[in-house]
Amino acid sequence: MKKIVPNILVVDDSKAILIVMKAILNELGMSDTITTCLSAKEALDKVKKDINYFDAIFTDLNMPEMDGMELIRHLGELNYQGGIIIVSEMDQKVISLAASLAKQHNAHLIGNITKPVQLSQVSKLLIKVAQLNSHTLLKEPSISEGELIEALNNDEITPFYQPKVNANSNIIESVEVLARILSSKDGSIILPNRFISVAEQHHLINQITFSLFEKATSEFINIKAQLGHNFKMAFNLSPTQLDDLNCPNKLLLILELNQLTPSNIIIEITEQHALSSLTQLETLNRLRMHGFGVSLDDFGVGFTNINQLRNLPFTKVKIDRSLISHIETDLFSQVVVSSLFNITSKDHLDLVAEGVERPEELAYLRHYKRNLAIQGFLFSCPKPQSEFISWAKDWLRTDGSPA
Repeated sequence: MKKIVPNILVVDDSKAILIVMKAILNELGMSDTITTCLSAKEALDKVKKDINYFDAIFTDLNMPEMDGMELIRHLGELNYQGGIIIVSEMDQKVISLAASLAKQHNAHLIGNITKPVQLSQVSKLLIKVAQLNSHTLLKEPSISEGELIEALNNDEITPFYQPKVNANSNIIESVEVLARILSSKDGSIILPNRFISVAEQHHLINQITFSLFEKATSEFINIKAQLGHNFKMAFNLSPTQLDDLNCPNKLLLILELNQLTPSNIIIEITEQHALSSLTQLETLNRLRMHGFGVSLDDFGVGFTNINQLRNLPFTKVKIDRSLISHIETDLFSQVVVSSLFNITSKDHLDLVAEGVERPEELAYLRHYKRNLAIQGFLFSCPKPQSEFISWAKDWLRTDGSPA
């Protein structure tokens, strides 16, 4: 099981900065997990020994022999999955370009901190590291293949619902359907970070997806009738599932059985793995041709560059929570999100901000003065059908303000 305390690498040609960073990280409880390097070449050699060891790398930009941008490029080439933070003063154009280049190099640049380094800056970025790691690292042991097969055989895949609320009107625009395993033995709930990777590894992900899709679409009519309110349902697909050219036809058949149309549904494609094969692109295009909404999920975690975002037939983009957390004080996130707002406005794409947990984040996002959907614990955590209906009725009865 992955350690909850992250392993951190700090790279800077200044011994003074390394001492300051180590002191700050010690103060934050990281004393046993810090490695420091005076050069990018030395740091790269350490990463090569175990590509999965470091959860986060703090790096200076201006260093002799190999600078920070070159280090980031090499990390991307190595398929390094951890978070990268630049320790350097950067103006907005440099931040925007650095983030874009990192993405094209398949590297996760998640922020920058200025010198002199402050404890509060580092603390906030460690929160983003934890959020990034939640996509790729296990905090709890996975269930076994046999346990997953048993859950499928017992029909234990259960839809949970989390609303996406318009930031200006407070209307529930759509609901994301999230998979949970509800044990028939003891009623315990198993979260997806314990079974999705197992499902992908053993080619069971389609069984989970279609079981979830069938159950949630059959419940859709009841939920809408209870609320008297029209909204859409969103489902997750991984890029690997787009390799199945018959995927749209399977979804269409289930919708027909439940008297729904593709216009009721949004398909969210995770950005963690780049869309690359011709089969994936054809399936994506066919989903749009049939009338499904198609959303790029977790933007900021994966490697979709701006040109791909413009050229592929997406209707929505979901901003990952690692860019939303503490955005009101995080210049890096502000620049990246502002750039995304400009691009999506020109291309008429809708935006969703996920992981909104604090009123300050919501207040900052509302300053953009355009349609934006908000998803996060500030409004509601994912809930089973009955609890979601109860929450939504309360929401509709009030002025729609988060508690």
